[in-house]
Amino acid sequence: MPFDHFNFLAAIYDRVIHPFDGIGTMMRLADLPAAGRLLDVGGGTGRVADTLRGQAQEIVIADSSLMMLGKAANKGGFGLTASHSEYLPFPSNSFDRIIMVDALHHVCNQQETANELMRVLIPGGRIVIQEPDIENFTVRLIAVAEKLALMRSHFLSGEQIAALFYPAASAVERVYEDFQVWVIVRK
Repeated sequence: MPFDHFNFLAAIYDRVIHPFDGIGTMMRLADLPAAGRLLDVGGGTGRVADTLRGQAQEIVIADSSLMMLGKAANKGGFGLTASHSEYLPFPSNSFDRIIMVDALHHVCNQQETANELMRVLIPGGRIVIQEPDIENFTVRLIAVAEKLALMRSHFLSGEQIAALFYPAASAVERVYEDFQVWVIVRK
């Protein structure tokens, strides 16, 4: 079994990773607040979900790291699911909004993840994915550092992320901001 960096980092993650500073952009792109359910895929310790309290009827965090989910449980108020993003244990059409922040490059199979996100999204719903923009030189250095740390990271460009959702999506948009790309998918 490969080394799990996130179980290892869970105890210190919220202290060393800066607070989520994209709340305004996330709320605008995800069209929050929303009346229904929001799924935070790869949500780890609940760092992003915590900033979105009250923006959906229910917030569920799905993550494969039990240690990270344990930290999210300490924050209270979230549904928690231990799951890989490629195999989400929810019925089809379960969520009005799905977010995935700085996590897509960590999944094993990005196409299967995109397929699952589309499956659990309601018709008319919206997915917002925020990833480091691999077209940026600084992000390329981070990608090299993650490879050297033996992480399974596989960064995609905004165009490549968008392509994961065709032809299933009714619309896909990309927004570039600083060192990040936001991909907004509508079903």
